[in-house]
Amino acid sequence: MQHTASPVIATIPNQRWIRLIPIAMIIYIISFMDRTNFGYALAGLGTDLGLDKATLGLITGIFFVGYVFLQIPGGILASRWSAKRFIGIMILVWGLFACLEGLVHTVGQLIAVRFLLGVAEGGVWPAMLVLLTRWFPVDERARAYGFWMINLAVSSIITQPLSGAIVQSTGWRGLFIIEGLLPFVIAAPLWWRFVADRPSEAAWLSPVERDYIESSLAEDARREPPPMTIAQALANRRVWGLVLVYFLIQVGFYGLNTWIPTLFKSLTGLGFGAVGVIAMVPYLVAIVGLSVNGIWADRTKRYAWHVFGAMVVAALGLMISVSAGPSAIALSIAAVSLAMGGALAYDGPFWAATSRAIPSAVAGGAMGLVNALGNLGGFLGPYLGGYLQQTSGSFNSTAIAYAISLILAGIVMLLVVPRPQRIAARPVAA
Repeated sequence: MQHTASPVIATIPNQRWIRLIPIAMIIYIISFMDRTNFGYALAGLGTDLGLDKATLGLITGIFFVGYVFLQIPGGILASRWSAKRFIGIMILVWGLFACLEGLVHTVGQLIAVRFLLGVAEGGVWPAMLVLLTRWFPVDERARAYGFWMINLAVSSIITQPLSGAIVQSTGWRGLFIIEGLLPFVIAAPLWWRFVADRPSEAAWLSPVERDYIESSLAEDARREPPPMTIAQALANRRVWGLVLVYFLIQVGFYGLNTWIPTLFKSLTGLGFGAVGVIAMVPYLVAIVGLSVNGIWADRTKRYAWHVFGAMVVAALGLMISVSAGPSAIALSIAAVSLAMGGALAYDGPFWAATSRAIPSAVAGGAMGLVNALGNLGGFLGPYLGGYLQQTSGSFNSTAIAYAISLILAGIVMLLVVPRPQRIAARPVAA
């Protein structure tokens, strides 16, 4: 019999959802803002430093080369030391480099600072995934990851109009400095004050909810794959298949995310302030996609199909946008919004499947590997988009390339993740 939620679960308090998820979202909203506001600085940087689109795409992507370095160490440190302490330190370090972006005067300085910003932010994602696995049992994990990853869409909704307004009034230097201060004044105080590494360390958690989490996680541990070392986990074929899936998705997602302001500006002819407001729409669609797909995936347990479906939606949106073009602005914007919704809706099911692919004791390092090498697609996507636009003179070839990458990601996911076994319902501590 396929697992169904016990009625007793409805009586369990939900403080872990109310307190932990919103703070985790705020932290990553600011992190994502400091990495994606670069799209609004491209025009000013190109003019002031004399850079063409291909070079700007290269500098945008260099962040993801640095992003690789702390992925595996970050996941391991979060598992064996403290996710709270590691993330708290990285918040302060990334804030420093985010501010320094606004003080550069040469291309070399900009490349170095973008690279170091990537290093500083790199370990936060796997460490946060490890933290959430300690608070949410397997049957809640796609929803927990999905709700947390709404931060990607919310961050973009905030970043688009805010960055557009700041860059229009202060220039690209003011953009980087103002948004780079947010880790110091918002993220760090919230994180250090309100987050605990484990349920046993949270004074605000009720005994009933603590018992439910710990008993459910203990039951999950009994269903895990056979024990393995971190070396065996990093050499696991399924883990490397997930690396490929994530890489192909990031090519499409980060490429689209980087060039949306430029695309909408060319479609509408409006200034960046107005473009920032319009560019909120794709991320509103993405919030719906993340929420619905995460809830649905926890019910069906068919995580691979939920990733594949999201990729099909994203690719279709991109192809429709190519067909519509500037002659149908409203349709083009709607199609790009659909594409962004699909390009983000995969997140909850993907990471839920990844967290179950290997034992939890080594999951931090393995998820770090997936995120590290997969995010190199975030280097290729913006650069490829800039190169194709420069050589073809339009966004059409870029959209086609991103659509192909996303469809391939969905197909590989179906091949990598096996169909879930039907399991009996487990007892839940009252």
